[in-house]
Amino acid sequence: MKRMYGLIAILVVFLGFAFFHDQRQEQAQSIPHVGVLTLMHHPSLDQIYAGFKAGMKKAGYKPGKNLIIDYQNANGDQSNLRTMASKLTNESNDVLVGITTPAAQSLANDEKKTPIVLGAVTDPKSARLVKDNNRPGGNITGVSDRAPFAEQLNLIKRFMPHLHTLGVIYTSSDSSAVAGYQQIKQLCKRKKIALKAYSIANSNDLNQVSQEMLRNVDAVIVPVDNTIAGAMQTLVKNANAVNKPVFPAVDAMVKQGGVATYSVNQYDLGLRTAKMVVAILKHKSKPATTPIDYVRHGQPILNLKQAKKLHLHIPADFERECNKEGVVYR
Repeated sequence: MKRMYGLIAILVVFLGFAFFHDQRQEQAQSIPHVGVLTLMHHPSLDQIYAGFKAGMKKAGYKPGKNLIIDYQNANGDQSNLRTMASKLTNESNDVLVGITTPAAQSLANDEKKTPIVLGAVTDPKSARLVKDNNRPGGNITGVSDRAPFAEQLNLIKRFMPHLHTLGVIYTSSDSSAVAGYQQIKQLCKRKKIALKAYSIANSNDLNQVSQEMLRNVDAVIVPVDNTIAGAMQTLVKNANAVNKPVFPAVDAMVKQGGVATYSVNQYDLGLRTAKMVVAILKHKSKPATTPIDYVRHGQPILNLKQAKKLHLHIPADFERECNKEGVVYR
């Protein structure tokens, strides 16, 4: 009898262990898994990811408790990007997030069913990620970081009312940068602003190409361009050498030596990205019928120190706007 009671006790313990083990497995499987892929570390891109995590937390998702995030950073290496995209698409993620166009394209090449949310892709249609920006039609939707270039061009004219020729520089292999250049080109034609365009293949080209450009233009505008953002100091150094201003599309690039912009807030892009992910996880939102989300009005950003260094006239109303609603780097 003692032996029988012992066997029963062992059986009860075993069944209890198996039950709790199965429960833990079920709980682990029920926790949402989100895979995030980014091209590289950069202040702007890091802000998007920080905003994304904050947005998920605000919606009640806390990493390590009721959310698992697999964050992959390619550190600017295209082969790393492809390897990491394959890793994320081969795992059981409920949603995938691509920060930057190259990251999103790498995910899209490997995955046709799992929902993909774009974190900051300028023109998803031009990047061949969606069929239509208003009705994507597949497993991809997301947030655009398209800059308000009409506002920016008006701002440049306010800083430089006697501007003759504006230069634009962009990376030819970056579809977002190309889309930004095309928009700038159309707006300059409409506003009768003389524009000279220069492109680079990679960051190694920036020093020589920017020097050539700066000999032929009065000021420079830069679209959303990850390659130039990563080498902004080179562009600023060359521009400062000839006392010519650079007007970039992104806050972080103004901080690094640009003069001013109406910028899309990168942290806000991350919050918007999280909102879309939450809609998919909680409300079964369908990417196919979810329009690409655009920021309609940019945040005013001024590098006061740089503007004074170049002896530029700072529009008083713009400076007041930056002090009230935007950012001023002094």
